[in-house]
Amino acid sequence: MNSFPENPNCRATGIGSTPHTDPSVAVDFVLETFGDIPHWPQLPRRTFHENMYVQYSEHMPGILLDDDEERIRVDLDDEWLEKAEGFYARFLEEDAGLFQPSVEYASGLHELLGRGPQASAWAVKGQVTGPISFGLQVTDTHLRPSLYDDMMRDVIIKNVLRHAQWQEAELKKLHPRVLVFIDEPFLSMFGSAYAAISREDVIAALEEVYTGLECWTGTHCCANTDWSLLLATSVDILALDAYGYAENLALYPGELRTFLDRGGMLAWGLIPNTGEEAEAITLDQARQTLENALQLFERKGFDRQELLAKAFFTPACGTGTLRVPIAERVMRLTRELSDRVRQEYNLQ
Repeated sequence: MNSFPENPNCRATGIGSTPHTDPSVAVDFVLETFGDIPHWPQLPRRTFHENMYVQYSEHMPGILLDDDEERIRVDLDDEWLEKAEGFYARFLEEDAGLFQPSVEYASGLHELLGRGPQASAWAVKGQVTGPISFGLQVTDTHLRPSLYDDMMRDVIIKNVLRHAQWQEAELKKLHPRVLVFIDEPFLSMFGSAYAAISREDVIAALEEVYTGLECWTGTHCCANTDWSLLLATSVDILALDAYGYAENLALYPGELRTFLDRGGMLAWGLIPNTGEEAEAITLDQARQTLENALQLFERKGFDRQELLAKAFFTPACGTGTLRVPIAERVMRLTRELSDRVRQEYNLQ
């Protein structure tokens, strides 16, 4: 570990996707903007294979890809069990390298790894699409979420685990401090009629991934959810769209207090990633958004200095759907807000 402090102290990083199509250009921008905590950029506009669900399907049994229609499904036919046996055989070898994504599926990851050690960074960050979101979005041929098939759900979880483990090992070659986020945008559906899965099953799925990693783990949910669910897991970093949902997290002060007391950290998504707001927000407005959130949590009994010490700053979500100039503006504003707050509070 380098000599930087353990607390993130409002350092900035990205969530995942960017709209660039050239991995070299994308990584150059990430290193320039998020030099403290560079992340590898997902590039969904480069190819459908870098879609956040397709990206982690490469080694899974029964996957059907339609590149022309940009559609992914899983065929749980009579031959699926035989294909699943091959998957489990690879899994049981306990070699995460067998799940390494190819350049076609993760060009930004391979580009960042090719840049070599990031000695001046505070950490490096990777990300994997979480099992709940993958299983809700990738359906079978009857349009039923694959998460609802017990065996397929187990395959999904174990596939996520091996991908995360491989990233952890490779990113440690760049820097001793690694963050791996398990991104779960569709946890926002938990508790609704669209997600027929129990709280216990969600926690068990996430815990199988978290506990299989040695690095700091994070989970990003870019909408509202039952935050008490994530706060009840062993995750190290809770990443939220604080621009839109800080008030919702504040509804769980007891659970949040327990989370922070055990060493948990928050990644505040303070710069919106939707069109008009992303184009219009200023640095002063972003700073006021943070101030409003800090005052809200102070009224709940939290200490401002503790919140800032245990904070990362990020965009509200990935920027892959934006035009390149707007996406770069969102990411630069995130870094500028980080620099401003760190200077204001003399955070090292």
